Amino acid sequence: MQHTSKDNLTKLPEITLMFWITKIAATTLGETGGDAVTMSLGMGYLIGSAIFGIVFLLAVFAQIKATKFHPSLYWFTIVATTTVGTTLADFADRSLGFGYAGGVALLFTLLMTSLALWYYILGSVSVRTVVSPKQEVFYWITIMFSQTLGTALGDWMADTAGMGYSFAALIFGTALVILSALYYWTTTSRTFLFWAAFILTRPFGAVLGDFLDKPLNAGGLALSRYTASLVLIAFIIICIIFTQKAAKQK
Repeated sequence: MQHTSKDNLTKLPEITLMFWITKIAATTLGETGGDAVTMSLGMGYLIGSAIFGIVFLLAVFAQIKATKFHPSLYWFTIVATTTVGTTLADFADRSLGFGYAGGVALLFTLLMTSLALWYYILGSVSVRTVVSPKQEVFYWITIMFSQTLGTALGDWMADTAGMGYSFAALIFGTALVILSALYYWTTTSRTFLFWAAFILTRPFGAVLGDFLDKPLNAGGLALSRYTASLVLIAFIIICIIFTQKAAKQK
C-alpha cells in the first residue's frame, strides 16, 4: 500500500486484518476488565466509570501529545476507551435506569452527533485525515461513544432481546463478515465501512467477554474475569509485536 506524506503524519495504525483482530481482543478485554472492577471488586458502575474515565483522559492526552505513532500507547488508549465504555454503558443502563434500549438510543444519538460535528467543522471523518490535535480529539470522542454504544447494544441483544451471548456473537460476527464482503467486492465508502466495522466490533467483543465470564446458568462459561483479562492482555501484546515485525519486513 502506497502512503502519502499526509498518511505519514498520522499517529494511527494502518487498517489491516491484524488491526481488526487486535481491536476485537481489546473490546473483549474492555468487557472483562470493566466487569472485573465494577462487579468482581465490587466498586460499582459510578466509581468504575470515574476510574476508567480518568485513565481514558490521561491516555488520550498522551496520545495527542505524542509526535509519532506508538503502537503500545495507541492500543492502551483503545483499551481505555472500551473499559470506560463498558462501565459508562452499564451505569446508564442499570444505575440511571435508561435500560438497554434507552441506552442504545441515547448513545447512538451521541455518536451520530459527534460524527456530524466532526464532519461539519473539519470536513471529513476519514481516519486518514486525523493528523492534527483537533482531529484527534474528535477521533477519540467518537471512538469512546462508539465503544459505549457497542456495550449497550451487545447487552441489549444478548439479554433483553433474549438471544443469548453465543447467538448474539454469531449475529454481530455475521454482520462483520458482510461488511468485509462490501469492502472487497463493492465500492461502498471506505469511511462508512470503517466506522460501521469499528462500532460493530464493540458489541461483538462485549458478548464474547460476557460469554467468557458470565455464570453457566446465564449462558456463559463462568471463567474468572481476571484470568480472561490477563489472557486477552497477553494476546493483544502478541498482536502488537506481530504487527510491528510484519511492518518492518515491508
